[in-house]
Amino acid sequence: MKQIVVLLTAIVISNAALAQVGTTVKEGGKATAETAKQAGDEVKGAMSSEPKKSYEKAKAKVHKAKAHHHAKAAKRAAENIGH
Repeated sequence: MKQIVVLLTAIVISNAALAQVGTTVKEGGKATAETAKQAGDEVKGAMSSEPKKSYEKAKAKVHKAKAHHHAKAAKRAAENIGH
């Protein structure tokens, strides 16, 4: 009986850790994608003429903010792994 309790406890703890790792990976991937979109929009903005230039620069700023948000979420998830 004691072994079953220990085994179930280990399973619960490992599942919680795996969920946090999954969140960390997912948020890290989103941050990377947003950074790539930001770079693409900056290039488009640099090569465009007004008014499209302003539009592309604004989109790049939005992607930068989203990347920053996802990076922070990934960092928080990584800190919670194993707790």
